[in-house]
Amino acid sequence: MRLPSDIISIKERNSMLFLRCGRLDVEGGALVLVDEQGVRVQIPVGGVACLLLEPGVTLTHAAVALAADCGTLLLWVGEAGVRLYSAGQPGGARSDKLLYQARLALEDGPRLQVVRAMYRFRFGEEPPARRSVEQLRGIEGARVRALYQQLARRHGLEWKRRSYDPKDWDAADPLNQAVSVANHCLYGVCEAAVLAAGYAPAIGFIHTGKPLSFVYDIADLFKFDTVIPAAFQAASRPGDNLARDVRLRCRDMFRQQKLLTRIIPVIEDVLSAGGLSLPAAPPEAVPVAIPETKGLGDAGHRH
Repeated sequence: MRLPSDIISIKERNSMLFLRCGRLDVEGGALVLVDEQGVRVQIPVGGVACLLLEPGVTLTHAAVALAADCGTLLLWVGEAGVRLYSAGQPGGARSDKLLYQARLALEDGPRLQVVRAMYRFRFGEEPPARRSVEQLRGIEGARVRALYQQLARRHGLEWKRRSYDPKDWDAADPLNQAVSVANHCLYGVCEAAVLAAGYAPAIGFIHTGKPLSFVYDIADLFKFDTVIPAAFQAASRPGDNLARDVRLRCRDMFRQQKLLTRIIPVIEDVLSAGGLSLPAAPPEAVPVAIPETKGLGDAGHRH
């Protein structure tokens, strides 16, 4: 059992780690992945925001308990991470944050202000005045289609449209497959951040009616600055394993851009645009899943 003081805050963690083909267990207080030959690989569970478990991974109760103690999100995904089957959330939404988020989503005025703030952050300009959420969604969709075309021309690729069928992975062309893998990398990281901040993944503002609606909202704020360019770069230089190449590019980009240090402050900023006050947390409220701790320091502190 890890003490709260031992838990690394989410902004200090690596973004994600994909695991496949092995048994996830705890040995000597550490999380290990054991393959069919008995080779053991230690997994830095406390230093990763989320672990994505691909087909072929089994895990013990002790492994799940350790991940929960460390505030690490477990995601059960399909091959190459292209489908999310289930998630083991570390902690979950806090009542004060959940009530705040729900009220913002349910009241038309605050919801529109949150959506406008998301548009402003995403495109760097003020959204058109006197537009509804549905109208802003349509404007956003047109701009996104144009961004896909621009990236295709830049990398010498042909882009027809976004096409993704989770039940028939091979039906998509390689570029769409690359985009799907990249998106799911970002969704995992954003879901970990949403849960760490104490909010509910299902209560969205632009996206609605899905278990990860709010995750999709937040991921869209970063998508075209991070994973979509990485997907097009990988597809323009295809290797033997496109999905792995995309994942590695996304991981490196998350680290270079320090994405995990940015997501939670952006969540708070766009929600604050709704103009509502956060309810006071009751005295008996549980602490956040991943507490904010003093930073590990930068290169200037090391000798």
